[in-house]
Amino acid sequence: MAHADELYKINFLEYASYVIRERAIPDIEDGLKPVQRRILHTLFEMDDGRFMKVANVVGATMKYHPHGDSSIYEALVNLANCDLFIDRQGNYGNFLTGDGAAAARYIECRLLPFARKVLYSPEITEYIDSYDGRNKETVVFPAKIPVVVIQGTQGIAVGMSTQILPHNLVEVLEAQKAALRGEEFQIYPDFPGGGILDVSDYADGTGKVVIRAKLNASDPKKLVIEELPYGVTSERMIASIEEANKNGQLKIDKIEDYTADKACIEIKWQRNTYSKDMVDVLYATTDCQVKVSLNPLVIKDGLPHVVPISEQIKYHADHLIKVLTAELNIEKGHLEDKLRMRTLERIFIEERVYKKIENKTTQEAVEKAVISGMQPFMHEVGDIPLSAEDIDRLLKIPIRRISLFDIDKNREEINEINARISAVDDHLAHIVDYAVSYIDELLDMVDKQAHERKTVVSSFESLSAKQVAVRNMDLRYDKETGYIGTNIKTGEVLMKVSPFDKIFYMKNNGEYRVTNVSDREFIGTDGLAYFNYGEKEIIVKEIFTIIYTEKSKLDQKKICYIKRFQISSFTTGKLYSVLKNPNAKIKKFSLYPAAVIFLQYKKGKGYKMLEEKMRFADFRVQKSPSGGGVRLTAKEIEKIAIRQTKDTSTSEEASPDLFEEDED
Repeated sequence: MAHADELYKINFLEYASYVIRERAIPDIEDGLKPVQRRILHTLFEMDDGRFMKVANVVGATMKYHPHGDSSIYEALVNLANCDLFIDRQGNYGNFLTGDGAAAARYIECRLLPFARKVLYSPEITEYIDSYDGRNKETVVFPAKIPVVVIQGTQGIAVGMSTQILPHNLVEVLEAQKAALRGEEFQIYPDFPGGGILDVSDYADGTGKVVIRAKLNASDPKKLVIEELPYGVTSERMIASIEEANKNGQLKIDKIEDYTADKACIEIKWQRNTYSKDMVDVLYATTDCQVKVSLNPLVIKDGLPHVVPISEQIKYHADHLIKVLTAELNIEKGHLEDKLRMRTLERIFIEERVYKKIENKTTQEAVEKAVISGMQPFMHEVGDIPLSAEDIDRLLKIPIRRISLFDIDKNREEINEINARISAVDDHLAHIVDYAVSYIDELLDMVDKQAHERKTVVSSFESLSAKQVAVRNMDLRYDKETGYIGTNIKTGEVLMKVSPFDKIFYMKNNGEYRVTNVSDREFIGTDGLAYFNYGEKEIIVKEIFTIIYTEKSKLDQKKICYIKRFQISSFTTGKLYSVLKNPNAKIKKFSLYPAAVIFLQYKKGKGYKMLEEKMRFADFRVQKSPSGGGVRLTAKEIEKIAIRQTKDTSTSEEASPDLFEEDED
């Protein structure tokens, strides 16, 4: 058993690690999940500038992806709809209506030049074997911008999840420039569908946001939803509106959906209902307002980390410098190799070294002749000895090229190479300025108009359905059947409620509870001594007074008690009782803050006084109903009456009409 448990633990950890790193969570370096990375890697291999069938791209990607074609197809569509790296042709769906893309065989795609500029750098990219060992795939692209911040992402792994909202491309690049210069910057999400965004709790991408639809309420009888919150389709929006209308929160006559390239949902109101009065209700009761909790979880240094948005941008500012430095050093190396070869070619031809190999009959003799012939001029290439590769290149120069060799053109080419090397050295010496200019090049490639901010950043009070709910439903209690609720046709109407209210009731037997308003709920036929709305601030203000009788354990004689208390805490739905003894019986219930109690005792018991008067003020108010009561009198009571007073010290005389029979 122990071995099986250990095996289970190991397998589960391996599975969890696989899901986190290989499926659900993007890498901070290129902002891509593995399936997205494999799609782009395939497109780089297939790219010829022309559109390709998505079905062909999906098939080619399956060489690298261990899962089925459907996951590749969906990932490619989502990636293309980000309008960052992939150019689209055909029906790729509509995020406003929720309509899906056409089948893979009908739509086409190709790489945008922006993708090659940002991601493609094979000489500094690490490659590993694909899942079946037949091909090589990228570990991670050396991305020059924070892709995941621009595109956004969401994913659920084992025990963790990620949620990053998309941001405006131009704003992210400008923020990256600011980070390169060490300047402060501030950045907020931007959605392709627009909307209104409250960033009060954004907390640099680690908190939450409230997103609202853009509503046009200029027509009093017709309201138009012009922009949808991020992630909400027109179908989902209409469903939420219809549900609110069904619950009586809205009064809709007709709703029409004209959404196509832009959101357009028209709501026509019933008589005596106007747009300006329904705006807050729509925000509170429908998907016109949504809350999104954020968690910027990414893979960093091989492990999942929560990295705030500004930190991701700063990370990529540093990463851009590293990538550009590596690319410049590689370019410089290639230029130096090219410069050496051009110089060697010039010497080989200009100094007629090739003449020295004409009479040589062996390969060894030829190579020695080349080395000896070139030796006097090697100071021009830094006295670096000829390699076998250098000799091979020189010997492969065609005779036609030798005969047509243009010394001036060769010198001009060498000067150009030297100039480029100087430029590379200057870039390396001023790498931050070069990185900023590189971002400017990226900005020049972007269609500024297409990437204008679409979402309005604002601040507004988040409304709940309870805040705007109208108390227009009758809450009834039928003592005969014992039911309470809003869907009861018989019994007494207690008060007006909304579906979001809680109610507090105390029954005649001392049981009390706070519960949510429901259509129909059985609470018993004992009758209600008190009821009110179930907000704590209402209940805690009340001072309850009960007078009850309880049989003595010695002689079974009824003893009268009084208990004054407040209810300071409770759990919704839980049933409580103010009486400890189930055999106790409440005789009087009062909410008077100050009152006089009139007692009339039974005759024939030998009492010297048949009447007595007491005050509420004589008894302490308990902070909790769980305590025991105080004995009011040991005498047998015939009648009890309570009269309210304005002052606890006021003396009141008993009036016979106030007394009530004590019913056992």
